[in-house]
Amino acid sequence: MVWAIDLQERKDEDPPHKPLVDTINAALATKTLASFLTPSFKQLSRIHDLDAGLIINHQDHWRTVATNAPLVWSGSCGRSQMISQEDYNFIVAYDNVLNDSTKRNALVRQQSQQCAKTFLNLLGHIAKDQTIQYLLVLIEDMLSDKENGRVFREYAQQKGESVWAPFLTLLNRPDDISVNLTAWILARLACDGGRQMEGSDLQLYITWLKDQLRKSENQYLPTVARCLQLMLRIDEYRFAFMRADGVNTLQAVLSSGVNFQCQYQLVYNLVPLLADILIDTEKEKVVRMCVATFRNLVDKPESASVSRENAIQMVQCKVLRHLELIALRYNTDEDLRADVDYLTEKLTLSVHDLNSLDEYTTELKSGRLEWSLVHKSDKFWRENASRLNDNNYQLLKILLHLLDTSKDPLVVSVACHDIGEYVRHYPRGKRVLESLDGKSRVMEKMLSDDPNVKLCALLAVQKIMVHNWDYLSKKLAKDEAEAKDSLKNPLGPIQ
Repeated sequence: MVWAIDLQERKDEDPPHKPLVDTINAALATKTLASFLTPSFKQLSRIHDLDAGLIINHQDHWRTVATNAPLVWSGSCGRSQMISQEDYNFIVAYDNVLNDSTKRNALVRQQSQQCAKTFLNLLGHIAKDQTIQYLLVLIEDMLSDKENGRVFREYAQQKGESVWAPFLTLLNRPDDISVNLTAWILARLACDGGRQMEGSDLQLYITWLKDQLRKSENQYLPTVARCLQLMLRIDEYRFAFMRADGVNTLQAVLSSGVNFQCQYQLVYNLVPLLADILIDTEKEKVVRMCVATFRNLVDKPESASVSRENAIQMVQCKVLRHLELIALRYNTDEDLRADVDYLTEKLTLSVHDLNSLDEYTTELKSGRLEWSLVHKSDKFWRENASRLNDNNYQLLKILLHLLDTSKDPLVVSVACHDIGEYVRHYPRGKRVLESLDGKSRVMEKMLSDDPNVKLCALLAVQKIMVHNWDYLSKKLAKDEAEAKDSLKNPLGPIQ
């Protein structure tokens, strides 16, 4: 069955970054291209500030172009066996809802098996670079909603196959754009709250990322750094990267004179790695090296905002608390003590600059929850429970992600508690939680072997059920009041 794509050359003037823009234009051309040449589309075709290496940082450009000029899937579907009629029907239906994320998500979830099957079939059978790029853009856009990652997981489970294998294979393509889009998709799938990447798959992906960091004059280095930013938030991935000598690799790249944006992204990855080393090590020389590095990250940046971001990330990684222990343990080393005092002062100031929601958000995004004051504050939850809904329930989804992935009983206990507080203080919290399959995930933790996790999960479930009873009792009281009024005036209200 034929799956034909009509491609035409763009006649617009060449933008400064012609190779990448030409690729975008070729991949997203249509059989009636003239109908799409509105001023806004022409403007998108001349992305003068588009750096060829920043695919992921400019993913909104990709999405906008893709949704404004989808490929045309044409042909009789009868002259070859290239793709099946089912795949053809689904991809055409998907193209028709690209501009409406609600309809797109509905289609993806209603036809989840066909969705995964179609995308994987097309990726496996199409050779043309431009078409592969377009398909990867569609998948990346679909995965902007974390819940859609389940489509590929459930399909792989049903087939008894690896969810990672089809994408890891694409890392071997000669086309750099497709390869780096694939790397970002892998990072998203690995961090969406489902089953984590592990074993040889994880080793292969981590090794690929590390090799890309070492690759000379790699114009896609920001994309690689962005993948690491996402991956290294999770303990298992961070430990795997450390075992692969990732810290030395990051240090080597940072010392090679990369641009400011890459420096920022790589330092973002370096801080949690060094924090783990600092907390775990007992070697004084290692402690001295870590503390000195942290001081430089706060003291040396010319931009005050960069210095503040670095300080906040150190607070997220529990560096401030550990500095107190270091000061007591190594009180005879004057240089180390000076660095510790300096860092303690700067990190403490950064904490004071945060409001309670900022503090909660930074702690939550670090993935290292503990019983800090905000978790137990009724005032905080009254004022901020609804803020967990911001950015498509980003903070609530992080809580659920920690519930599924964290191996630390403390983190899971606090996550259960916070979910219960969210439901208790946000009127529609139970409905939102159920839409994200959160209630069942909390209930699973009631079976935990850890007594604290079990208790916190039980209390959270009670809050969810009490929320139901509060609603029912209020409704019952209202019904009783209306019944009494009808008895007093059986003929109804006077007109």
